[in-house]
Amino acid sequence: MCQPHTDGFRVVITGKGGVGKTTLTSCLATVLAQNGINVLAVDEDPQMNLPHALGLGVEGASRIVPLNRHADYIEEKTGIRPGKSGWGAMFKLNPDVDDVVERFGLKVGENLNLLVMGTVKQAGGGCLCAENVLLDATIRHLALRRDEAILLDTPAGVEHFGRALAKGFNQCLVVADSTFNALTVACHSAVLARQIGIPSVYLVVNRVTEGGEDKLARFQEETRLDLAGVFDGMLMLPVEPQLEALDPEVTRIMGNRESRFAGAVTTLALRLSAPACSCSSADSTH
Repeated sequence: MCQPHTDGFRVVITGKGGVGKTTLTSCLATVLAQNGINVLAVDEDPQMNLPHALGLGVEGASRIVPLNRHADYIEEKTGIRPGKSGWGAMFKLNPDVDDVVERFGLKVGENLNLLVMGTVKQAGGGCLCAENVLLDATIRHLALRRDEAILLDTPAGVEHFGRALAKGFNQCLVVADSTFNALTVACHSAVLARQIGIPSVYLVVNRVTEGGEDKLARFQEETRLDLAGVFDGMLMLPVEPQLEALDPEVTRIMGNRESRFAGAVTTLALRLSAPACSCSSADSTH
């Protein structure tokens, strides 16, 4: 039987917008923490919905200041104060961010911490390079941390791979539903994930209803793509009607032992936390 990773594991969650990345990230973080793994959930999505999904509530989430808005910290680490320096200003390309989790991480529950990154939304008011450098350095630092699970919830689409924000992560979950558009984005994301060196890339098909497997078969036939060749494994998450009623605190579904969705997420969490081995559970997440 596989044993949990002893040196930690790092998972980036990506995919088209609206397919349930944040829900999956929060539920995975919850079950991993319940299993005794020290989890750091990182919200890199500009919509910053992960705090809500993890149950912090509107008031608690509203008090969070994302990392990219801590001007003093950015200046301390990069030598540039956001909005005060023009183009061509000199800044540190490799700032030391060893203290970032200690200073800005938020304890959500037992074995579960949250770091909200934020993102640069628009130009203007000076050079934005310092913020980008800090965010990139933070992700690189997190990718080197040991003895914990790091889950990175990314923006919709594939643009973040252009800056290789997930480089150093060893597993990628590409989330899609069974629509043609979402599966197309998922296949593109898988290619980009491998280009930046992520060794294990899995497809998670969310909100699967009756006939979902037929849609996947039709997609493969029409595109001539073999999903088993594109991804290292695939997991189908059944549609869960209760999630809408629980929104935004969707992690409460993990306490429902009758939920097939919760059971599938628990299975996925066990797969992610086990190193590659010769046992059958490591061969596929189908």
